[in-house]
Amino acid sequence: MTSQTIPPLFPLGEDTTPYRLISRGFVSLDTFREQDMLVIEPEGLRVLAEAAFSDINHFLRPGHLQQLRNILDDPEASDNDRYVALSYLKNASISAGGVLPMCQDTGTAIIMGKRGQQVWVNGVEDQALGQGVLDAYANNNLRYSQLAPLTMFEERNTRSNLPAQVEIFSEGQDPAYKLHFMSKGGGSANKSFLFQGTPSMLSPDRLIPFLDEKIRTLGTSACPPYHLAIVIGGLSAEQTLKTVKLASARFYDGLPTVGSQEAHAFRDLDMEQTILDLSRDMGIGAQFGGKYFCHDVRVIRLPRHGASLPIGLGVSCGADRQAMAKITPEGLFLEALERDPARFLPDVSEEELVGEGVKIDLSQSMDQIRANLSQYPIKTRVMLSGTIVVARDAAHSKIRELIKNGGHMPDYFKEFPIYYAGPAKKPDGYASGSFGPTTAGRMDGFVEEFQALGGSLVMLAKGNRSAQVKAACKKNGGFYLGTQGGAAAKLALESIKSVEVLDYEELGMEAVWKIEVEDFPAFIILDDKGNDFFG
Repeated sequence: MTSQTIPPLFPLGEDTTPYRLISRGFVSLDTFREQDMLVIEPEGLRVLAEAAFSDINHFLRPGHLQQLRNILDDPEASDNDRYVALSYLKNASISAGGVLPMCQDTGTAIIMGKRGQQVWVNGVEDQALGQGVLDAYANNNLRYSQLAPLTMFEERNTRSNLPAQVEIFSEGQDPAYKLHFMSKGGGSANKSFLFQGTPSMLSPDRLIPFLDEKIRTLGTSACPPYHLAIVIGGLSAEQTLKTVKLASARFYDGLPTVGSQEAHAFRDLDMEQTILDLSRDMGIGAQFGGKYFCHDVRVIRLPRHGASLPIGLGVSCGADRQAMAKITPEGLFLEALERDPARFLPDVSEEELVGEGVKIDLSQSMDQIRANLSQYPIKTRVMLSGTIVVARDAAHSKIRELIKNGGHMPDYFKEFPIYYAGPAKKPDGYASGSFGPTTAGRMDGFVEEFQALGGSLVMLAKGNRSAQVKAACKKNGGFYLGTQGGAAAKLALESIKSVEVLDYEELGMEAVWKIEVEDFPAFIILDDKGNDFFG
């Protein structure tokens, strides 16, 4: 039998991650068959996982923060680009206090471990890592977002944020255990796509227009500017999408930049620049129009079967939450994230940078609120003060079921603006937990029916809406206001003055809430005349 060395599919370069020491404990060296073995106690995995999910919900990489500052310093950035970037930096500074997480959707816990063959874990790894997840979400002001299916159509919140997605692989000979921790919110997770192309698409005149079309469909509901990842090829659909997710976290930045007969993965830097330039000419910008739809782009080329061309697309959003970790004979190490994001803030006020918004008094009747909004064009930034009702997917379904069974739409859906959101836990001494918007499009199917009954006439959320919602607003005199995604801590600290459960308490974070706000920022996206900012 001929023996040959099998080259790695993902030949990564040297690890340049900056790490901080978590503990020198929980590790020891032993000998097996005259080889040094790293022995790891399961408590070490638990400690590392708990630290990781606490850190990544409060701190960001300095490179990401620098990209936000670059937007503020770019004369080609739109005022709305600058507004979003400044809000993100302020949000990061608040979140770094370790109390309010940067986003209310504190995500699904995802862990990938790569254990060297000279490593022995004295226990069950996924159980220890899962316990670390449970402890992080229990001991911090994070949101429980995972639902347990009881039947095909009935679900219940697990109230622990478990289960976590834990995948452990064996890799290499070193006595080291390498891990990647990610907290993936629903908004950015929902923007992961697989397209089964054909080999005929492998030409610039076909592939680039295809990507242009698909990138535009990402919209703004996952909180741009994005770290965009594109993968061309793959030995299977699941490998393509897994590579997309890791590439969006810059996990594969150390890949070679040219291909070879060895059929390894590589980054195409020229294509990355082409796609980045393309994204900046779309006009979508950082949520409300401009240049910065994407911070950066990663394009990875994979080998493929001759009859297949899988193409993957995905993003990491404004809550760019991931961290590398490693366990070596020296101890437990976690990626050193930025502890002082305020150093990236400019020495100007928000009003100096982007101007003041139009004040809207929500203590008026719904007719008066709509008449006030009707005076201003789409894209106008407004500052809302008064009472808002919060309801998202499950609450909307409950109200639809109530109406279907002969009941009446609750008055609060008619009297107040409806904010699509679900809060994180409220810290002691705070008026609110992190409380940013969820994706508006998930509620599109309710709008026509509810507006016909006098409800949902002013809605707040993030992202674009369907043509059906646009038509309903024109017909019924409704408005959709887009508020910035990715600044949940800032909204909680600066704009939300009180929070109380109003209805359906059993739904947990998806209950109906009543909140009092002051200078709550938003933009007019759809108006009562049929105008659509994203159109």
